[in-house]
Amino acid sequence: MRTCEIVTVKDERPRVFDAVDTCIPTLGEAKIDSPIRTIPLFTREGRLMEESFVSDQERVLVYDTLEYLEQLRPGEEPLTFEVAGPRAKIYFDPSKTRCAIATCGGLCPGINDVIRAIVLQLHHLYRVRHIYGIRYGFQGFIPKYGHEMLDLTPEVVANIHSFGGTILSSSRGPQDIGEIVDALDRLSINILFLIGGDGTLRAADLIVQEIARRELKISVIVIPKTIDNDIPLVSRSFGFDTAVEMASQAIRAAHTEALGAPNGIGLVKLMGRYSGFVAANATLALREVNYVLIPELDFDLDGPQGLLASLEERLKARNHAVIVVAEGAGQKFFDPDKLPRDPSGNIKPGDIGLYLVDRIKEYFAARKVDINLKYIDPSYMIRSMPANYNDRIFCGFLGQNAVHAGMAGKTAMLVSRWHGHYVHVPIKAAVGKSKEVDLDSPLWRSVLESTGQPPLKNVPQVTCT
Repeated sequence: MRTCEIVTVKDERPRVFDAVDTCIPTLGEAKIDSPIRTIPLFTREGRLMEESFVSDQERVLVYDTLEYLEQLRPGEEPLTFEVAGPRAKIYFDPSKTRCAIATCGGLCPGINDVIRAIVLQLHHLYRVRHIYGIRYGFQGFIPKYGHEMLDLTPEVVANIHSFGGTILSSSRGPQDIGEIVDALDRLSINILFLIGGDGTLRAADLIVQEIARRELKISVIVIPKTIDNDIPLVSRSFGFDTAVEMASQAIRAAHTEALGAPNGIGLVKLMGRYSGFVAANATLALREVNYVLIPELDFDLDGPQGLLASLEERLKARNHAVIVVAEGAGQKFFDPDKLPRDPSGNIKPGDIGLYLVDRIKEYFAARKVDINLKYIDPSYMIRSMPANYNDRIFCGFLGQNAVHAGMAGKTAMLVSRWHGHYVHVPIKAAVGKSKEVDLDSPLWRSVLESTGQPPLKNVPQVTCT
């Protein structure tokens, strides 16, 4: 396996941009002619033309701003990602290649579309005939659970994109990395495709390390899955577009309910444990929201500038209000020692939606003001929906490019779309990090302009003497 390193140059000037290791490891030299060469392609005039392959020298800038280019030191190359796509030479012999696909973590629109794209690409383009679906995530590798594998063929996946969820099922929680690699070795798997989020990236990183320690030739390719769109170096994750569309419908219902009664309040809780991208984008899609609360934004409930006082003024002025809150917002109101953990060990956020319902009702009851509060939590409905057409197209490209990378012998990487191009991103560049809404970004400024919400923070008054 090729090793990569970052060369650092001592310089006293401050660096504004993060250093990222963008080198993609490979299992060895790719020497086999790609079977894609044999597929006839025709121009508009009907003339035969050759397939256009991608080389590792085709790159996309990690940072494409003039500010970044101006800060480069003399002789320093800018950070770039490999462009994804078919390679002229591949590492694995398709006739002998065995692939496995596993889906991990929570549900998300588009998982079945990614599975389908991988299977169809392997079968029809590369003529790989041994493709296995691992049931229930990483549990499927562990003998004690007794989960049977699923033979994945074009017939099996023909219509799965019409359904939500994942035909392979999923699971959460850590599993023994050694046992996972034992199973890969025992099954003679050459390429492992993992569809999952941050926890899956962490596990994939450990699996890659164990594979390297044993000197096995197994490629690990991740297709990043997070409905929250919070994986770094991934401009948009699949399922996010569908989530925003469905969240917008929930907001529309909340707005209708708020208008339908005196002092009507529609409160919608959306996905977003650590970031508020779904809440922010759904708000902009409809522009009928008055308050958006996200994990990145600190806010107060009580006090003259808090949410409750502002909400009271809003009802006096307009007689209705719509509030959108991401599930990870307002966690300062909960005792972390009393919150449960999920099977992966992550602290589950306190239920900010129900907490706001109680606090809003208490606040107005104390002032003898009648309100009509409707609370909507569409999270599980959104997670289990089939992907919309935009996400389906996106999932197809992700699955196809994952196959191109795996067959070329690349490993320890995920497929991303970056600055309008599909690229290869090393797992280590993204693992253990989270992308957040920048409160000084055009996205959040547009949210504030749309809602007109105040800062919702009690700022100490300064008096001059």
